[in-house]
Amino acid sequence: MAITSSAKKALRVSFKKRVFNLRRRKNVEDSVKEVEQLITLKKIKEATELIPKAYKAIDKAAKGNTIKKGKADRMKARLMARLNK
Repeated sequence: MAITSSAKKALRVSFKKRVFNLRRRKNVEDSVKEVEQLITLKKIKEATELIPKAYKAIDKAAKGNTIKKGKADRMKARLMARLNK
C-alpha cells in the first residue's frame, strides 16, 4: 500500500484512469465487433455505414494512449480488408 501522500494520490489517479481506459477499450471492442457481425451476415451496406463510428472509437483510444497507434492502424486496416473481401 502507498505510504507517502504523493503515492496515495498517484494511486487514486491511476484508479480513475483505469476506469476511463477500460470504458474506452470496451467502446472500441463493441464497435469493431458490431461491424464484424454485419460483415459475417453479408450486410455490407450497414457495415459500411458503421465504419466511421468504429474508426472514431479506435482513433480516440489511440489519441488517449489507451491503445498504441500501431495497433489502431492495424485494427482499421484489418477491418477494411474484411469489408472489401
